[in-house]
Amino acid sequence: MFEYNFHWRPVLKNLPDLLEAGLVTLEVASLAMVLGIVIGLALALIRLKLRGPLRWFASSWVELARNTPALFQLFFFGFGLGAFGLHLTPYAIVLAGLTFNCAGYLAENFRGGFQAIPETQIRAARSLGMTSAQAYLRIVIPQVIRIVYYPITNQMVWAVLISSLGMLVGFRELSGETQFFASRTYRIFEYFAVTAVLYYVIVKIILLVSRLLAIKLFRY
Repeated sequence: MFEYNFHWRPVLKNLPDLLEAGLVTLEVASLAMVLGIVIGLALALIRLKLRGPLRWFASSWVELARNTPALFQLFFFGFGLGAFGLHLTPYAIVLAGLTFNCAGYLAENFRGGFQAIPETQIRAARSLGMTSAQAYLRIVIPQVIRIVYYPITNQMVWAVLISSLGMLVGFRELSGETQFFASRTYRIFEYFAVTAVLYYVIVKIILLVSRLLAIKLFRY
């Protein structure tokens, strides 16, 4: 009968490093989400309002982000750009890959949100003397954010989880740090069991914070 002796002491000894790596994971995912929201909004508006090369560029971004593996996207920024002499740090690789992916998914969410707002609201705002930019900033975009709020939360969770692919390009986030310590101590199960718990806690914190923000922002 197979017997396995659990040894948790090495994991507990390196737990502060794992927690710090968890913060790095949360940091890169949050930054990628901020950039993804800004770029996703721009891509959605370009696809809705413009024609020509810009619309083709925005549509290509969305199609590639949504229909290619996240690992492929990460390797493109990690190794593909190296063929042109552009070598990024592991942090920059993961940030670029996550931003590209998040922006593509969020662009479609935003596009659906914009299409849910009646055109009559924009015409009413223009009749009150607002410019087109003011109408979008003050009336349309706040409503769109409310519509896509929960998809944004889901995308944040997704960003945290797929950031684990960063260990394949040498990024020492939570999974990368776990792999580093596990390979040194050979306590594979113990390290990855603790890391699974840490990921679970991080995701639950994100969902809790999002619910609290929703209550505060959308209480009406």
